[in-house]
Amino acid sequence: MEITAVLAEELGIKKQQAEAAVKLIDEGNTIPFIARYRKEATGALNDEVLRSLYDRLNYLRNLEEKKQQVLASIEEQGKLSDELKAQILAAETMVVVDDLYRPYRPKRRTRATIAKEKGLEPLANVISLQMIDHSLEEEAQNYVNPEKEVNTPQEALEGAKDIIAEFISDEADYRIHIRELTMKKGRILSTAKDKEAESVYEMYYEFEEGLSKLAGYRILALNRGEAEKILTVKVEAPEEEVLRYLEKKIITKDNGYTTPVLKDVIADSYKRLIAPAIEREIRNELTEKAEDGAIKVFGKNLEQLLMQPPITNQTVLGWDPAFRTGCKLAVVDATGKVLDTVVIFPTAPQNKVEESKKILKQLIKKYNITLISVGNGTASRESEMVIVDLLKEIDTPVQYVIVNEAGASVYSASKLATEEFPNFDVGQRSAASIARRLQDPLAELVKIDPKSIGVGQYQHDMNQKKLGEALGGVVEDCVNKVGVDLNTASPSLLEYISGISKVIAKNIVAYREENGKFVSRNQLLKVAKLGPKAYEQCAGFMRIADGENPLDATSVHPESYDATKKLLERLGYKAEDIREGNLKGISKKISDYKKLAEQLDIGVLTLEDIVKELEKPARDPREDMPKPILRSDVMEMKDLTPGMVLKGTVRNVIDFGAFVDIGVHQDGLVHISQMSEKYIKHPLEVVSVGDIVEVKVISVDLKKQRIQLTMKL
Repeated sequence: MEITAVLAEELGIKKQQAEAAVKLIDEGNTIPFIARYRKEATGALNDEVLRSLYDRLNYLRNLEEKKQQVLASIEEQGKLSDELKAQILAAETMVVVDDLYRPYRPKRRTRATIAKEKGLEPLANVISLQMIDHSLEEEAQNYVNPEKEVNTPQEALEGAKDIIAEFISDEADYRIHIRELTMKKGRILSTAKDKEAESVYEMYYEFEEGLSKLAGYRILALNRGEAEKILTVKVEAPEEEVLRYLEKKIITKDNGYTTPVLKDVIADSYKRLIAPAIEREIRNELTEKAEDGAIKVFGKNLEQLLMQPPITNQTVLGWDPAFRTGCKLAVVDATGKVLDTVVIFPTAPQNKVEESKKILKQLIKKYNITLISVGNGTASRESEMVIVDLLKEIDTPVQYVIVNEAGASVYSASKLATEEFPNFDVGQRSAASIARRLQDPLAELVKIDPKSIGVGQYQHDMNQKKLGEALGGVVEDCVNKVGVDLNTASPSLLEYISGISKVIAKNIVAYREENGKFVSRNQLLKVAKLGPKAYEQCAGFMRIADGENPLDATSVHPESYDATKKLLERLGYKAEDIREGNLKGISKKISDYKKLAEQLDIGVLTLEDIVKELEKPARDPREDMPKPILRSDVMEMKDLTPGMVLKGTVRNVIDFGAFVDIGVHQDGLVHISQMSEKYIKHPLEVVSVGDIVEVKVISVDLKKQRIQLTMKL
C-alpha cells in the first residue's frame, strides 16, 4: 500500500501535497510551522487538514508494521501462501489483518486444540468432506481410545464438532461478511436493571435502534449507563440470516448423515465463538467512532473558547462566588497584574450585603474598576443580584460579565498556580484567574489541562491519551495562530509555541529574567537547549514589540527578512515604516505577484503572506470573533415567558444541540431541530462556542431547571 496515495485520496488533496506534508513531518517540522511557513511545498494545506493527515499517517504506518509482523509470523510457520500474502497486504484496517491472522495466531488451549490432541482431526475432516455413506456413530467408533480419554463414540463426535466449529470461526471471509451484515441489519437494545429507579438514563430503559443509524452521543450514553450498572446493553444480530449464510458456505452436499451435524456445529460456532467476538468488535468500533466525533466537537468548542477576543485596557474585578466561605475578589490591572484581594460575605448564611457593597464601592473607586468578571459556579446567581443592586447605586459606569469558570478550581489548586501566587489561597487564585479569563482568555486557559475546560460531552469516558493529544493540538494551533509576546508570555503559553518544549519554555523565561527583555529574535539562539531547528520552528510565532528590528514584531519569518527588505526598497519604504504603520494599502502597489516573487526569490504564497502582514503587523485573528455580552441588569428564570426573544452566548455545542447562556444562570438548550429551517447534520454547521445568538423561549420548567429555546424566530 502506498501511504501517500491513500492519504491523498482520503483527504481529497493532490498526491504531491501529501508527499510534501509527510516529508516535512518526517523532518521534524510542527503542524503550525508547516501550515504557516511551508505553504509553497504543501499547496497551502491548513492546520486542520494537516492534523488529519498526521493522524492517518500514524495509523497507516502502524497498520503496515502490523502486516509485516503478521506475515513474518505466518512465514515462520511455513503456511504463507501467495493468496494469503496478497490479502494481508491489501487489508485496509487492523480488524481485517486480525481476521486473516486468526487461524495462525498461537492459541491458548481451546476445546478444539484438546480434541486435536486426542487425535480427532481426521474424524472432523471426514464430517467436513460430507462424502460418508454410513452413520457417524459407526465412523466415530474407530476413534474411541480410553488412553486418550475418548471413551465413547459420542465423545469422539463432540470433539470432532469442536474442531469444525473453531475452523468455521477462524475463517476470515466468514467473519468479514458477518460483521458487515450485523452492522447493516443488527440492532442495539438496552433495558434498565431497575425500571423504577430514577436516573439520567430513563430514555434508555427500553431502547432499540439500528446499529447503522446509532448517533455517537447515544453510544457514549449507553456505555456510561452500562458502566454505572444501570443499563444492560446488547447487540441483536440478524441471526437467522447469518446461519443461512454459513450453511450455504459450509454444507455443500446433501448428505443425510452429515447435514444435521453440520447445522448443529454451525449454530454452536456462531453463538459460542463468532457472535460474542463480533459484538465486542462492533461495540468497540462504534465507541471509537463516537469518541472521534465527540473529540472533534470538543476540539471545535475549545478552539472557539480559546479564540475569544481579549478585553483590553480595563481594570477588572474577578469574583469567585461562594456561600459559606464568602466570595473571593481579586482586582487585576490591564496588564494582568493582581493589585488587591478581598473576601466579602454577601451571600447566605452571613448575608452581609450592605457591608459587602461598601467594600465594593471603595475598591471600584480606588482602582477605577470598569468591569466585574463573575464565575458561573455556586452562588453566582446570588452574587449577580448584589452586583446589579450595587451598579444602580453608583454613578460610575461599571458592567459585569458571567464567565465560564470551568477548570478554575483545577488551576487554582495546581502547582503552577502555587508558583504564580505563592501567598494566595485557592479562592484568591481562582478569582484572579476569573478576571484574567476576560482580559486574555487564551493566555489564561492554556494554564489548565484542556480536558478540564468543560466544553465537551462524556469527556471522562474517552480514551484519555487520544483526547489529550487532540486537544493539545487544538491549543497549539490557537496559540501559534495568535502568536506570543516574547517579553511577557508565561512558560504555560510558550510551551505551546511550535518547536518549544516545557523545558525550553522555562529556559526562555529564565534567560529573560537574567538578561532583561529580548531585543531581537536572534537572541533566542542564546537560550539553553534552543538550537537552530527549534529556532526555525518557533521564531515566526514569537513577537518583540519594540525590538531592534521592526520585523521582529510581525509574523514574517526571519528566513524571509532579506526578501522583505528588498520588497520594501522596491516599493520605496524603510523598515521603520512598519513600526509607524505607514504600509496600509501596499498590496495595491503590486500588479504582478508572480513576477515579483521570482525577482525576490520567494514563493507567491509567501509573498502574499508577507504583504498581508506588513499592511497589518501582528494582527490578532481574535478581533473577528464575537465579543462577550456585557450586562448591567439581571433576569431570573421565573421572569421568562414562552415567546420572549433574547440575546445569548453559546456556552457549549454537543451532538444534539447547543447550550445558550441568556443571563438567567441556567443555560437553555436549543435542540438541533430548533436551529435552522433547513436540515443540518450537526449543530456546528450553525453555531460555535462564544457565538452571540438571538433565541426565543419555547418552555421553562422551574422544577427541573430546564429551559427550551429555539433559534427559528
